[in-house]
Amino acid sequence: MHRLLRCLVVLFAMIAATVPTVAHAAPTGGPAILDVRPLGGRQFEVVVYSAAMAKPITVWLSHPGEPAPALYLLNAVDGGENGGPWTTRTDAAQFFADKPVNVVVPMGGRASYYTNWAADDPVLGRNQWSTFLIHELPPLLAERFQATGRNAVAGTSMSATSALDLAIEAPGMYQAVGSYSGCPRTSDAVSRAYVHSQLGIFGANAANMWGGPGDPAWQAHDPVLNADRLRGVALYISAGTGGAGVHDTLGDPSIGGNAGVLADRLAVGGPMESVVNGCTRELSDRLGALGIPATVVFRPGTHAWPYWQDDLHNSWPVFAAALGV
Repeated sequence: MHRLLRCLVVLFAMIAATVPTVAHAAPTGGPAILDVRPLGGRQFEVVVYSAAMAKPITVWLSHPGEPAPALYLLNAVDGGENGGPWTTRTDAAQFFADKPVNVVVPMGGRASYYTNWAADDPVLGRNQWSTFLIHELPPLLAERFQATGRNAVAGTSMSATSALDLAIEAPGMYQAVGSYSGCPRTSDAVSRAYVHSQLGIFGANAANMWGGPGDPAWQAHDPVLNADRLRGVALYISAGTGGAGVHDTLGDPSIGGNAGVLADRLAVGGPMESVVNGCTRELSDRLGALGIPATVVFRPGTHAWPYWQDDLHNSWPVFAAALGV
């Protein structure tokens, strides 16, 4: 286990970055849209003031130009803050260009688990992401961009756990959830170590999120323990085996013929995905025991964005049916 955690630390170190904060004038009242910047076609950059976090949050939005449900895509552990969000690591913009849905990608939230933290962190500052995503942002999108109130949420790696947790925290808000290569356990000793390893590489302290090891918040945010609260939600859950898959070859565009890149992915992303696989099987087994239907996909492959792009494509029919589009 210690060797595995060292591997995880190496992986997170590869994607960690410090990003300067862009200053915007904060409104004196509650949450508000500060700016809307057209990016061409149906794409927009929307700057939203979060009263809960007392700062502006930039959101990438694909808007179909008519009333439509919303699909929230949460970024991986870096929050998309160092050039690695859904919009640059996948074909999400192109894939949804003709689909009747608002696609919403918050830019930020690195190492936050997109949840409300018990205390401000000296490094990350104030994290009140579930308040932002559940209570602050949706009404603003409904008013400005005709979001209908039907929602799906999906995440990858760190935020796969977040997507499940948000649906558990806000019953009835999300009609569908996608969990791609996430570890849906938070409360046992191994999964707590996993969470601490992700946050620690960014200099953050997980105790500021859900308290010490005995704090009941760890259990409250554990999707396996709270799987019964996912009943009625359309679920798409995926994980790789950790062994080489279709995207772990020199010929894959994400590798570009670089043997070093391939070796790193297999050496680091492989063991990490094998851990994720075990966590995901726990959730799958728990859902089965509860009689809760879910689309569960186990496939060869490592912890890498090309697989999550595939997951996004493959899960869309599940989301579309649940959203009624």
